[in-house]
Amino acid sequence: MDLPKLIQGGMGVAISDWRLARAVSQLGQLGVVSGTGISRVFASRLMDGDLSGHIRRALANFSLPEPVQNIINRYYTPDGKKPETPYKTPAAYTLHPSKFLDQLTAIANFVEVYLAKEGHSGVVGVNLLEKVQMPNLASLYGAMLAGVDVVLMGAGIPTQIAGILDKLSNHEPVSYRIEVAGAETGDDNRIQFDPESVFPGISKLVGKLKRPKFIPIISSAALAQALIKRSEGQVDGFVIEGPTAGGHNAPPRGTVNLDANGEPIYGEKDAVDLEKIKQLGLPFWLAGGYGSPKQVQAALDAGAAGVQIGTAFALCDESGMEPELKKRLIRQILDEEAHIFTSPLASPTGFPFKVAQVEGTLSEPDVYEARDRICDLGFLRSAYRKADGKIGYRCASEPVDAYVKKGGKIEDTVGRTCLCNNLMATAGFPQVRKDGYVEKPIVTSGDDLVSVGQFIKEGKTSYSAEDVISYLLGALFKPNHAQSM
Repeated sequence: MDLPKLIQGGMGVAISDWRLARAVSQLGQLGVVSGTGISRVFASRLMDGDLSGHIRRALANFSLPEPVQNIINRYYTPDGKKPETPYKTPAAYTLHPSKFLDQLTAIANFVEVYLAKEGHSGVVGVNLLEKVQMPNLASLYGAMLAGVDVVLMGAGIPTQIAGILDKLSNHEPVSYRIEVAGAETGDDNRIQFDPESVFPGISKLVGKLKRPKFIPIISSAALAQALIKRSEGQVDGFVIEGPTAGGHNAPPRGTVNLDANGEPIYGEKDAVDLEKIKQLGLPFWLAGGYGSPKQVQAALDAGAAGVQIGTAFALCDESGMEPELKKRLIRQILDEEAHIFTSPLASPTGFPFKVAQVEGTLSEPDVYEARDRICDLGFLRSAYRKADGKIGYRCASEPVDAYVKKGGKIEDTVGRTCLCNNLMATAGFPQVRKDGYVEKPIVTSGDDLVSVGQFIKEGKTSYSAEDVISYLLGALFKPNHAQSM
């Protein structure tokens, strides 16, 4: 079985969109779409008019026309919405989502994977987060309806996913245990998804689905061992991600200490024992700080099948980052003014989160302070048990009074940013508020950001996904050679 040397990172929200994944996949590596927040991205693309027609072309290939038409009726805006018109916001997930929300989420993932796979034989993956649990069942099913080849998942310990993939391939009903703060012994809080209830008649129309490979993203050999032992289905490999990677990082092991700049300090306990990883007998890819030919070769020499690359792809021509923001960040890199801060506070999840320091974004204190706190997307909100035993939902980035009223600790709200809305803005879908305020972006990137200039040819100010792959792989790069897994 051939394995790709490069896995393109699954960067949300919509930075790893179908265009980027398709470009990487066509070049023989593993292209990955992000499924995080994709229902809002999908709805926003329709509201922007789908001027290229790509979204509607993919929708025309979905097996059931009725749910597609319902989505078109609700969101599609010919010629696009006016700039001052807010985007319609899909409902936030609960343990009991509406049928329409499950349909919207599944079809959004179908469209993203369908477009990434269209017209070539390369492999395409979808990246989801264990921290964003409630949309995952619908997301997985939609991606599988489009023939997704690989599922990658990090930000937690996804023991349930492999077994869920087995069942969804047969269109069987599935459930997903949800973490609930304050849950009592014996509580079993689950979200349910029944393909035949959400899409009546779908199993007869499409037949048995391909079961994609499952590759968890982890940060230690102990987690890899735990997943193999506790997983409810087959694990097919691992991405081993270090703390220099962009986005959410695993917290340092043991007591968390901050350096003079206020960033978490990682030490020897956080280093991954690759000998123990190799003993597991599964392929693995290394991530975080592997964005150079030397580091790629070092990973291969260490026994890895290859590396996962995020930052380099995040700023390439095909990525989904808002174009002007991308240009500004590349200019900073070329001027040697780029800087990353690993924030222990920004993410409402409590995980460290890497933030690129860019003028006009949430990295600036005055931009942060100017934003009124609001939680209207809810992808990162968490479930909690109320005093009466019912389930409620809260986010440390929502209005402070609301969070505290729901039993949250006021100290957990300090410095939190609304990653849902801010990352939507980074991808070019900023919400417009009634008072005219436009949501500002936040850019996340790995420590490799400062070296992105290596991919830019002399006299140029941009680069392509092919530039990244050919530079990193050198003689190993075989264009137009689709890999299999």
